[in-house]
Amino acid sequence: MIAELNTGYRPDLIVLDGVAAFTDGGPSRGQLKAGNVMIAGSDRVAVDAVGVAMLKLLGANAAIMGRKIFEQQQIARAVELKLGVESADAIDLVTGDAESKATSDSLRQILSQG
Repeated sequence: MIAELNTGYRPDLIVLDGVAAFTDGGPSRGQLKAGNVMIAGSDRVAVDAVGVAMLKLLGANAAIMGRKIFEQQQIARAVELKLGVESADAIDLVTGDAESKATSDSLRQILSQG
């Protein structure tokens, strides 16, 4: 139902705090890892997809690791509802420094796998 709730509005900016992320469990307890990223964009599906790629980079649970990003239920439903990008090819990653570029390159590789 998360995707359906998003049909009622169009945000101009989406910010995902990835400084720390639950890779299993959550939202209040579980396996917490340092992501050390902030992800921002104007396309909510793209931001979610990059967030899932970050979880994969950190080594998330089997539900995340065992399924392609655009096959994750929430993202697939958001694509069906035309809430944002339909594939990883439509996502541009922009960084401000060399360390961010290295993380971005890793995320791009994960995104390219679907």
